[in-house]
Amino acid sequence: MTDQRTLTPAADFPAITLDDVRAAAGRINGAVVRTPTLHSLTLSEMVGAEVWLKFENLQFTAAYKERGALNALLLMDEEARARGVIAASAGNHAQGLAYHGKRLGVPVTIVMPKTTPQVKVSQTASHGAEIVLFGEKFDDASAHARVLEKERGLTFVHPFDHPHIAAGQGTVALEMLEDVPELDTLIVPIGGGGLLTGMGTAARGVKNDMRLIGVQAELYPSMYAELNGVDMACEGDTLAEGIAVKEPGAYTRRIVAELNDDIVLVAERHLERAVSLLLQIEKTVVEGAGAAGLAAMLAHPEEFAGRKVGLVLTGGNIDTRLLANVLLRDLARSGRIARLRIRLQDRPGALFKVMKLFDEKQVNIIEIYHQRIFTTLPAKGLITDIECEARDREHLDSLVAALRDAGYMVTTVELA
Repeated sequence: MTDQRTLTPAADFPAITLDDVRAAAGRINGAVVRTPTLHSLTLSEMVGAEVWLKFENLQFTAAYKERGALNALLLMDEEARARGVIAASAGNHAQGLAYHGKRLGVPVTIVMPKTTPQVKVSQTASHGAEIVLFGEKFDDASAHARVLEKERGLTFVHPFDHPHIAAGQGTVALEMLEDVPELDTLIVPIGGGGLLTGMGTAARGVKNDMRLIGVQAELYPSMYAELNGVDMACEGDTLAEGIAVKEPGAYTRRIVAELNDDIVLVAERHLERAVSLLLQIEKTVVEGAGAAGLAAMLAHPEEFAGRKVGLVLTGGNIDTRLLANVLLRDLARSGRIARLRIRLQDRPGALFKVMKLFDEKQVNIIEIYHQRIFTTLPAKGLITDIECEARDREHLDSLVAALRDAGYMVTTVELA
């Protein structure tokens, strides 16, 4: 395969082979975790297919990105390693490269946007990398990294658009098929396309009839739009920030186009539901991008009915506050918690009468908000928002019915 520092355009890199992936597996063996592939009976019953989970969130840096980063480092010559490497990343690639660079004695520089959350900066720096904060957006940081690459004589390690990276990522599929040879479908999250390039090459090399389905967030359908010849916006705050890539790789898009059977898109609600289910059912913490495979099965169950499906939980680096918010939103969608908006008369005892109905139905009240001024009601009217906790959707519906039977105007504040 081509040397990492070659001037060959990415689009012209040769396609990797099963032998390249197997060589990468031998190269990184013992330095990355051989994560388990386990059957989920509960998820299988829920989606109507056999579901097998590959727990890449159990890597030391909690993401599969270590595999490609390490393979790229090991394929560099001693002189290039001594000079050091550079990358632009605000996420898992940065941590994987920094961790293995430190372990191998390779100086690592990571360029991150100034807007990168401090926790990600600190985690990457803790692995010994030099952090350069530049620009407001990732594109700014990436362009600056290429400038520093030339100024300092460093080797740029792309997060996805290089065969050395893709071959390392492909080792995920080798392990899955060693553990579960009967798999007939792999669902692979797509950001820049490196993971599907590697996994798809390996899987088709082992089983040429393997079905390969890519998945992207609806807010960032870059590979989907590219391969389908449509113009689609790539913007917004997605939970799957690890695959929020505006432009897929030149090399990877060519390989993905040859390999993939389909690319499906998933809405934010499906990503949130998948993250919540994996925590509740499998007791494992997964970031939005890592839950994209399960989100695809929730959003498009007909695509996978009756099949033996392998999902990669690609990473577990999710902010704890964001995770808490996702879990609470999932409780709201399931009817476990709700905000009820009730119209009342502003007089003594009005709220007490409503509370009696909550007590009778044994629904717990969490918060109460009164709004007297900024309403369209007469001066003697008010709006009360009550956040409450029920056993399930049926329990909540029975409370709403009781309130309406008592003459109250009640609406439920819905989530997107």
